[in-house]
Amino acid sequence: MKFTIYQESRIGRRKNNQDRLAYSYSRDALLMVVADGMGGHLHGEVASHICVQFITEAFQRDARPVLQDPSMFLSRALTNAHNAILDYAFDKNLEEAPRTTVVACIVQDGFAYWAHAGDSRLYVLRQGRIAMHTRDHSRVQLMMDQGLLNAEEAARHPGRNRVYSCLGGNHAPQVEFSKRLPLRDGDVLALCTDGVWGPLGDVALTAGLSEPDIMQAVPALLSRAEELAGQSCDNLSMIAMRWHDDATEPHADAVSTQTMALDNFTTQLESFDTSRTPASRYDISDDDIEKAISEINAAIQKFSK
Repeated sequence: MKFTIYQESRIGRRKNNQDRLAYSYSRDALLMVVADGMGGHLHGEVASHICVQFITEAFQRDARPVLQDPSMFLSRALTNAHNAILDYAFDKNLEEAPRTTVVACIVQDGFAYWAHAGDSRLYVLRQGRIAMHTRDHSRVQLMMDQGLLNAEEAARHPGRNRVYSCLGGNHAPQVEFSKRLPLRDGDVLALCTDGVWGPLGDVALTAGLSEPDIMQAVPALLSRAEELAGQSCDNLSMIAMRWHDDATEPHADAVSTQTMALDNFTTQLESFDTSRTPASRYDISDDDIEKAISEINAAIQKFSK
């Protein structure tokens, strides 16, 4: 495989960063996953962290170096991540389990497969245009489908952040799965939270991801989203990957997995430490974080089989 990939998460104007994201690849398979946590003091971070860490660890167990069935892997991993969040809530005696959106993508054998719940999105850009993107599991999307709102009205609607499908919470998630998509040279897959796509809109997002250098395009897009959102800026997270055919000369920062050992993985996962901002803007103590990490690992372990 040959591809260029970059990810970044920012806190925006919030006190805490409840977004989590990761990518991981073996010699012949690539995982990308983004989650946007929802819940009070620390719980949103825990839900998104359980989700991303669980899916990443499951990928590292199963992709040696490929997944037997990428769609089945996504179904099983998202379901078990949901159950791990519920188990965490049960152990903590919470009235309601914390929740998180999720969008996860597998690239293998030149095909992309993805699944999502909530309003974190995956975009496919081909030849400078959006070829497709996930459909939000949100109330405003349902209202748009019914002709009750247009896109401009939806962007300003007070309920635009309300989702009806997610991992965690008191209801089983309605996970939507893609068909497999054959990738072409130069295709871009971008996964992001609503803190990115909301302020930018499709036009600005497309223009930014059409830039030749993904490593510079993603930070520039996040900065533009922050600027447009102003004081109401949410957490912002994005992973973008540009696919390269074997016959083309890739970007200088491109990854080539050809020489990787069969049982090796390269992983980039945002943790509590790397997603933090200066302590003056973060209302969770180091002791809280250490305890949460221990509880996350315990919840994940129960469903890691």
